[in-house]
Amino acid sequence: MGLFSTNKSVFPWIELTSISQLEEILNSTEKIVIFKHSIRCSISSFALRNFEREFDQNSNIPCYLLDLISHRDVSNEIAEKLNVMHQSPQVFLIENKNVLYTATHEQIDATQIIK
Repeated sequence: MGLFSTNKSVFPWIELTSISQLEEILNSTEKIVIFKHSIRCSISSFALRNFEREFDQNSNIPCYLLDLISHRDVSNEIAEKLNVMHQSPQVFLIENKNVLYTATHEQIDATQIIK
């Protein structure tokens, strides 16, 4: 488990770095967030900062951060397993292999995840 900071606060991101880890996430019966982030994209950085600011950390929903520049294979696997087109930034709320919420770019709204 890692902690990352993209602004002054520390957000409890868990690094998503492997396909086997993705398989565990997809097989989980709990709600889980995956945020696909490109460290080279200013729009992605903006969306990530907004997500961190808006997300209710009291919701106890684990949040995984995928650096898709370093782990494009995992990003491709997400697209295939969830039958979605790859985009960045992109966020998913997943439970039992079902996508409960997904959004990209400026449509990402962390407040929608805990509804």
